[in-house]
Amino acid sequence: MIIEPRMRGFICLTAHPDGAAQNVKNQIEYVKSKGANNGPKRVLVIGASTGFGLASRITAAYGSGASTIGVYFEKEPKEGKTASPGWYNTAAFEKKTQADGLYAKSINGDAFSNEVKQQTIDLIKADLGQVDLIIYSLASPVRTNPKTGVTHRSTLKPIGGTFSDKTVDFHTGIVSTVTIEPANEEEIENTVAVMGGEDWEMWIDEMKAAGVLAEGATTVAYSYIGPAVTEAVYRKGTIGRAKDHLEATAFTIAAKLADIKGHAYVSVNKALVTQASSAIPVIPLYISFLYKTMKEKGLHEGCIEQIERLFSQRLYTGGDVPVDEKGRIRIDDWEMRDDVQAAVAELWKTADTDTLPQTGDLAGYKKDFLNLFGFDVAGVDYAADANEMVEIPGLQKTEA
Repeated sequence: MIIEPRMRGFICLTAHPDGAAQNVKNQIEYVKSKGANNGPKRVLVIGASTGFGLASRITAAYGSGASTIGVYFEKEPKEGKTASPGWYNTAAFEKKTQADGLYAKSINGDAFSNEVKQQTIDLIKADLGQVDLIIYSLASPVRTNPKTGVTHRSTLKPIGGTFSDKTVDFHTGIVSTVTIEPANEEEIENTVAVMGGEDWEMWIDEMKAAGVLAEGATTVAYSYIGPAVTEAVYRKGTIGRAKDHLEATAFTIAAKLADIKGHAYVSVNKALVTQASSAIPVIPLYISFLYKTMKEKGLHEGCIEQIERLFSQRLYTGGDVPVDEKGRIRIDDWEMRDDVQAAVAELWKTADTDTLPQTGDLAGYKKDFLNLFGFDVAGVDYAADANEMVEIPGLQKTEA
């Protein structure tokens, strides 16, 4: 069938399998162009189908020849109805790795559940024995705690006061003012329960108890800090409180891994267009100015460039992993450069609907957003029939 993007708010309801495949191919070619790194050989990526998680899986496989297991929660296709984009991403990745003689299998299910954790452990035992690297890159708005059975929903709100600032509808380019009321304690606690470090720690606890962590194993979770302009709604808001918990959890996990000479880190990454970030007020406008500035300075990176640099220049250099005063890896260093942030701050002052086409990179934002769903990718014939019924070759059956 002919597949076109169908938008509803901050979500695209369709995904293009050929565009997704081309996206994955482009990322693989980028990693291969950088040459081999001294990276891991057996890798588990939790949240492996899009964004930083997908980039991590690609970088591990094609940067250091790693065998990879991916865990994700994606919607499969039905006749006449496309799958979610991560399904097509994973299918393209696993088809390519199989053709290239690389091990790649995956589990589609609720990563928060005990069942998926156990199935993953069983697969590691059966096929890899142990893993050297565990990437934790989940971005879900809802989590059911497997111990309590309670379902938690995250919120995106400031803490302690009402927030008002500029935002943009990236579909129309209209700049307006958004106002968000502050979160209550229950909303803060629920957001931490979904997006904090509790589930990451559960994964590592269960894997260590099962003996599937290799000596010297490393685990990395992804975080974001951002600039002053987004601080109230992000880093000092409910999501920021969850990120604080995630970052604190890294130290707890590191202590638990000390006896196997293991390590736990949080990597603070750059602001990029994702399904999650597109729904956060202020962030699309900030990213539009950030893209404009970083492209002009020759500093722009997408997910794959960020993660390749994380692996080759931070995690696997052969020396100590460089961290900031709070123990975090900073791969957002180019975004947070003084000259970059000063330029963005100046652009922010004059932001309005009329000037944004000149001062910001809204076109780049829109293109990256469409790319997430396999659309507007160079080299893809969108007028041609596409087969929505794509299978994932390494997908394991799951009941969860």
